[in-house]
Amino acid sequence: MKTTAILIAGFGGQGTLFAGKVLAVASLMKGLEVSWLPSYGPEMRGGTANCSVMISDSPIGSPIVSRPDVLLALNKPSFEKYEKVTVPGGSVFVDSSLVDVRSTRNDIGVYYTPATEMAGNVVGNAALSNIVLIGKVIKETGLFTEEEIIAAITETVPKSKQALLDANIKALRAGMDA
Repeated sequence: MKTTAILIAGFGGQGTLFAGKVLAVASLMKGLEVSWLPSYGPEMRGGTANCSVMISDSPIGSPIVSRPDVLLALNKPSFEKYEKVTVPGGSVFVDSSLVDVRSTRNDIGVYYTPATEMAGNVVGNAALSNIVLIGKVIKETGLFTEEEIIAAITETVPKSKQALLDANIKALRAGMDA
């Protein structure tokens, strides 16, 4: 496996850090090297939030993702900011429920998924759009299996939110089916 640089970006409260943590935990459970670096503005909910996740089978030199191989854009400002720095040959996953613009690049794969709409309609909880996009990432990249991500979600969902475990798994599967 080569090193894969993943950037998840959106507003605070959209689950950017949780999505990154799920990928990091899945990496650890698979025995890979991983770094997880959250970053958010002081305003938290509604402010900017992003999460850098580096996954590799060799030691990672820096946890900072400035040119992602994989970008999850949860809102329009994040798409507009980071789509242009995604490496050629990279993949961009867009919540098209919230992003109404399209990429003009032809050197990246772009996957438009109405994640917020799907999370609301299929799962009954629009806040799980982050996990819908994780499902789409898994389907398109093959970084992890469904079972590996389910194990990571199970490990990552806090005890205080165990009631949301089944909904997270349903959201993951909805994204994989998209």
